[in-house]
Amino acid sequence: MTERLFYQNAYLWEAGARVEKVEKRDKKVRILLDRTIFYPEGGGQPSDRGIIAGEGFRITVEKVGGKEEIWHEGKLEGRLPEPGEPVRLILDAEWRYENMRQHTGQHILSAVFKELYDANTTGFQIFKGYNKIEIDYPGELDWDMILEVERKANEVVWRNLPVQVEVYEELPEELKEKLRKELSDKVKPPIRIVSIPGVDVIPCGGTHVRSTGEVGIIKVVRFYRKSRKLWRVEFVCGNRALRYLDELIADYWRSLDEMPNKNRPLIERVGELKAEIERLEGEKDGLRRELWRWKARALLDNAEEISGIKLVSYIEDAPMKDAQAFAVYLVDKNPGTVVMAAGENYVIFAKNREVEGLSMNDLLRTVLSEVGGGGGGSETLARGGGFKVAPKDVLKAARRALRAYLE
Repeated sequence: MTERLFYQNAYLWEAGARVEKVEKRDKKVRILLDRTIFYPEGGGQPSDRGIIAGEGFRITVEKVGGKEEIWHEGKLEGRLPEPGEPVRLILDAEWRYENMRQHTGQHILSAVFKELYDANTTGFQIFKGYNKIEIDYPGELDWDMILEVERKANEVVWRNLPVQVEVYEELPEELKEKLRKELSDKVKPPIRIVSIPGVDVIPCGGTHVRSTGEVGIIKVVRFYRKSRKLWRVEFVCGNRALRYLDELIADYWRSLDEMPNKNRPLIERVGELKAEIERLEGEKDGLRRELWRWKARALLDNAEEISGIKLVSYIEDAPMKDAQAFAVYLVDKNPGTVVMAAGENYVIFAKNREVEGLSMNDLLRTVLSEVGGGGGGSETLARGGGFKVAPKDVLKAARRALRAYLE
């Protein structure tokens, strides 16, 4: 079993150790030590990063994992270490310390959610730029409720209360009654209890700061419902909160600078921009329909008549979505009309609803049997693609199929 120095002192950034096992994997190496200051990923907290250095080699640790045996994985520079060699362990102290602040901040935030709304935390994870908890709450959350949680959580931070860690082989009954959540059967001795006097008592295997004041600040940045009873709340603490807010404010001002009217507030400028976009969309829609009217007239002037049906067939250079919209418009406005439009690897068949005894889907299947590809549709509209021939040849096959169908 690897000795866990991070449980003895979470602020131990450097230490010595001895190599027990080494495994080479391509350009990476996995190393097992007799003891470690590197926290292995678990309980929502990411693994530590840093350096393992020895005579003639250096490992940049990128991933740490395991329970009884803790393995360190990373890039090797120099020779391969050998079992029994002494090494020096050097943590990425900023990464670890910020993770400690986030983890302690989560305990405070979760405790306040429990106190105010009887909402249990069911999940927690630290990411590089933010953290998330998932809380079991069947009601509706709004920003006023979230901000009240945030306010009370920061009051706990600013009171600078001690964060205490105690280890038990078996929990006393009076301690079990104080737990924020009932102890899971998965938690086996030794049981680490992390407590903040008057605020929270919970089993936890992570690393924490010594006092709530070190968390700095807790800022909720986003929340949303994940399911009927589950809400996801995203938050940041410490220096990561400052960086997050700096990026958010920078984005705010850059966005405002892009507006025709650069005066605050941004929400009003966005409203003005949306109104202008809606106006332009209406204008564009009017121009599109005017263009469609002229295009339809030109195509109908050259339409071929087969058994009393006007057949409009043409090569289309518009995207399929736009081509379909025009084809539907043309047949809706012109009784007794069938449209066949072939574009870049697609074909669209459409008919006016008054045209009887003709299925666009059946017609497409007949054409596909000759030119290849796939597709489908309904009696009035069908589309396909993936042909083995050029669009003009698809239209030729379609006209032949239509004549055979009608005559």
